[in-house]
Parts: sequence; structure tokens; C-alpha cells
Amino acid sequence: MRTKISTVLSFVLVVFGFTAMAQRSNAGYQKVVYKTIKVDGLDVFYREAGNPDKPTLLLLHGFPSSSFMYRDLINDLAADYHLIAPDYPGFGSSSRPSVSAFDYSFDHLAAVMEDFIRQLNLKHFSLYMQDYGGPVGFRIAVKHPGWISALIIQNANAYQEGLGTGFKKIMAMEGAGDKAGVENSLKSIISFEGIKVQYTEGANNPAHIGPDAYLMDHQFIKGDENEPIQNALFQNYHFNLTMYPEWQQYLRRHQPPALIVWGKNDPIFIAPGGLAYQKDLKNTEVHLLNGGHFALVEYHAEIAAYIRSFLHRKGIN
Repeated sequence: MRTKISTVLSFVLVVFGFTAMAQRSNAGYQKVVYKTIKVDGLDVFYREAGNPDKPTLLLLHGFPSSSFMYRDLINDLAADYHLIAPDYPGFGSSSRPSVSAFDYSFDHLAAVMEDFIRQLNLKHFSLYMQDYGGPVGFRIAVKHPGWISALIIQNANAYQEGLGTGFKKIMAMEGAGDKAGVENSLKSIISFEGIKVQYTEGANNPAHIGPDAYLMDHQFIKGDENEPIQNALFQNYHFNLTMYPEWQQYLRRHQPPALIVWGKNDPIFIAPGGLAYQKDLKNTEVHLLNGGHFALVEYHAEIAAYIRSFLHRKGIN
């Protein structure tokens, strides 16, 4: 009897030891690391956390933000997933070549991100897209559907129904070739107050929007050197609208599992844009959150829970 008890106890201790070691090892992976690699001659900064043996989430940021926008979500999910969040050229801590040295178009940003993915040897990943992350990410998904395990879409538009009134006016100016009008609109949007309102308008409780978010965005985006970069991308944006049919065809044809988490009070990309994905996707789940364009600030914990549940049910775990 003593021998049996001793054997069982030894087995329990061994299992406990391995479990503790695994937990300690996994805890090490949960710490965010900050890296920069050369891609197409540019320095591309990115945040990484989580065990690379677990499913990967590639987080593509919006305008006028950077990978900083994913700081809370990364911490929420690092125990369960491998997370990578890059800064595009011209944003955050990545290289900012001048407009004379770099073609600031969404085609080019997507091409750099495609090479970034290859350089990191990412074979399959769930793609999280917000705002500018949509036109960058959809270009990659259309070209490489086999890379995509699932889509997580947060206020990233692919339908005419999703265009807010103010956004439509700017797109009309672009289409009419009114460069001065677009430049004046951009100056207002990238001012401190213009960036702040993108976070606070439509928020469930503006007091929950920490100033670090819009202060950081303004710090990265301000300056005479950066304004031409943002203007070039702004002038290029209307081409994305012409690609909506192609992106919708990709969704219909490949039917990627898709989780839609949308700030329903967003005046830029309005709630019908989030619901419109259901027209083409059979395998989708939609959550309209009581927030604005950057709903992730208020709802990162809720969105993390939706992601875990959705990917688990889709067998991505």
C-alpha cells in the first residue's frame, strides 16, 4: 500500500512539476517584446507577445494610430495566442521616408506588410483589421487566401453602406480632384482636437478614454515631415472604395470565419458597414458595441473574450 501511495504521490509531483514549468515558460512568452526588422530597406517596428507555437493573430492598426492601439488587447490575449502588431511605414516607430523617396499608397503599404509576413515566416494567422488595417489587410487576404485562418474586423469598412456622411464628403472631394479641400480636411483631422474626437465621439463613457491614446497618436503624427505622408495616403484612399467589389468577392468565394466587433456609434464607418458583412459571409458573428471608432479602448476585455470564444468554436486554438 505504501508503495502504491508513494508511486501515486511521485506521479502527482512530476505532473505538478511539469505543469509549473510550463506555466513559468508560458508566462515568459506573455511579456511583450519590441522589435525592429528590415523590410524592403525600411525599419519596420512591431510588438510581439505569446507563444509562437500557439495560433497567431496579426494586428493591423488604423489611422492615425499605430501598434500602440493594441497594447491592452495584446496583454489580454498573450496567454492564449501568438500576437504580432506592426507599424506601417510612415506610422509609429517604423521608418518614415519622404514622399519623394517612397510611394505612400495602400497598394505599397500592403506590399511591405506582405514582405513583413514572409520575413517572419508566418504561414497561417487570424487577421485583425481596424480602419486603415482594412485596405491593407484585404489586399493581403485577396492575394493570399490560404494565409488567413480567420478575420477579426473592427470598424474596417468594405461596403458602401458603412460610409459616414463626413467621410463621403471627403471621398467626393478626392473623386473630384479637390486636393486643396482634402488637405484642409486632413489638417483638421490630424490636429490634436481632431485626433481626440476620433476617440471620444460615440464613446459609451468618454471618461473611460485615457488621454494616452490620442496623445500618443498626435505625438507620432504631428510635424511638417509627417503631414505630407498622411496627405499622400489620404489622397489615395478613394481607390479603396473601387476595390470593395473585389474584397466582397473574396469573402463570398473563400468564406473565411469572421468575427465583426464594431463600435456602433462610429461616425466615420457607421454600423450598417459592420452588418453588411453578413450579406457575403455565412460563417460570421457580429457584435455591435456601444462605442465609437476606437471601441477597442473601452472594450478590449470584451473583444478579447469574443475572440477567444469565436476562435475556439472554429477550432483555432
